[in-house]
Amino acid sequence: MLAFAALLDALLYTTSRNAKLRLIGAYLRATPDPDRGWALAALTGGLDLKAVQPRLIRELIAARVDPVLFAMSHDFVGDMAETVSLLWPDVPGEQPPSPSLDAIVCELAALTRVTAPAALTALLDRLPAQGRYALLKLATGSLRIGVSARLAKTALAEAFGLDVEAVEEVWHGLQPPYAPLFDWAEGRAPQPTAGDLPVFRPFMLAHPLEEGSVDLADYAAEWKWDGIRIQLVHIPASEAGDRTATTRLFSRAGDDITGSFPDIAAAFTTEAVLDGELLVRGQAQMGEAASFNALQQRLGRKAPPAKTLTDFPAFVRLYDALSIGRADLRALPWTERRSRLEAIVPRLDPGRFDISTLVEAPDFAALQALRDGARDSAIEGLMLKRRDSPYVAGRRVGLWYKWKRAALTCDCVLMYAQRGHGKRSSYYSDYTFGCWSPEGELLPVGKAYSGFTDEELRFLDKWVRSHTTGKFGPVREVEKALVLEVAFDSIHLSKRHKSGLAMRFPRISRIRTDKPAHEADTVETLLRAAT
Repeated sequence: MLAFAALLDALLYTTSRNAKLRLIGAYLRATPDPDRGWALAALTGGLDLKAVQPRLIRELIAARVDPVLFAMSHDFVGDMAETVSLLWPDVPGEQPPSPSLDAIVCELAALTRVTAPAALTALLDRLPAQGRYALLKLATGSLRIGVSARLAKTALAEAFGLDVEAVEEVWHGLQPPYAPLFDWAEGRAPQPTAGDLPVFRPFMLAHPLEEGSVDLADYAAEWKWDGIRIQLVHIPASEAGDRTATTRLFSRAGDDITGSFPDIAAAFTTEAVLDGELLVRGQAQMGEAASFNALQQRLGRKAPPAKTLTDFPAFVRLYDALSIGRADLRALPWTERRSRLEAIVPRLDPGRFDISTLVEAPDFAALQALRDGARDSAIEGLMLKRRDSPYVAGRRVGLWYKWKRAALTCDCVLMYAQRGHGKRSSYYSDYTFGCWSPEGELLPVGKAYSGFTDEELRFLDKWVRSHTTGKFGPVREVEKALVLEVAFDSIHLSKRHKSGLAMRFPRISRIRTDKPAHEADTVETLLRAAT
């Protein structure tokens, strides 16, 4: 456990991607099974140990430490796990050796609401501060150390000389603590096979088209839709009857999101692996896609109610075919895969699946005019795909490009701020901002936590602390005096927000200390952009 705690501590204070890869790789090589398997599961989000709620942790620390001291310390540190791990008093006398990561994971997995207080207290008493921090992060299911699942898998691959795409292909057929994976990595066994499981295949990704143009004789263009990229996988029932038909939906990160979209899973019954964009139907006509705001009503719900399924009907706009039947198509050129996809689409449910249409233009200048003029709420820009490109995992230069529309901007007034997580836990880095209503009221229109430099973050954090006018739990209300230029991809009507608006991918593009707050934009201005 202490080795895992040291790894978390090192990753938390490391900004370099390569350094993080080396740290994780060294840990995986040096740590025995099953501890390293549980660690890999924690880093990739494969552990579900949420038996401990933050309220229980607050109750436990309140019994050991003065509540006022804890409140002041938590306000200064910003992260509950770190605050509790530092304030928790050491038990006098000699303590037994710290438990292994395997022992802790097994104990946390067996916790109930009744047993959790005593068991968690005993574990906190047995561990030093660094171990307590790791324990609480595991117990609450929130590491937040700047490590993605893809980075952790890449570290595994690099540490043992594996192909990361080969790791991805077998990943969903394995369960923590991944003994077959490490047997393969260390040469004791062949590569695990997924067998008849519906597994995830790594996506082909695109580079941004920054400057210049491409020859449309070599590239095909299609709209870039504003949904979420998904992969559909269907395995039919076996003729012998020892396997039932199975369908899975995977996100771009490889997460299984089938439970959130049972309507799509039930409708996909063709043996194939297809790549597409998950969208929600618009109200005007069948082929129209609604804004991302409509899709958000479905995202993250493990078992959406029937009313949600009816009010926000999901469908998939198909882009590509990785396999059809038992034939792997990924090595074929895009033109051939597109032809195979066009042939299979008529066999699919037209209410749930359609194919992304190609955008025709006589030359690149005309294509740019089409892109710049497309302000459909569900279009982000264009995709440019080389006609002879195979379907290869990751980003490969010269094969696929994404060509987004220029960002929209508006001037907003900072209203509220909240501390970030991980490396930003001591900074107020999450900002809510608003625009003026016709009545002169400032209404929130968005929240952003990116787009600024480290120097600008320090400026904003200092400004928030010196201009606070009220506190609501972890949120600080500030004087309505600082203008922020906010960039965003699109804006949509929303009944969930008081302003009636919701921004897509807002980020802080500039701090407008030169502009008085009363000259910031109005909600009416944004409403015109949303209609």
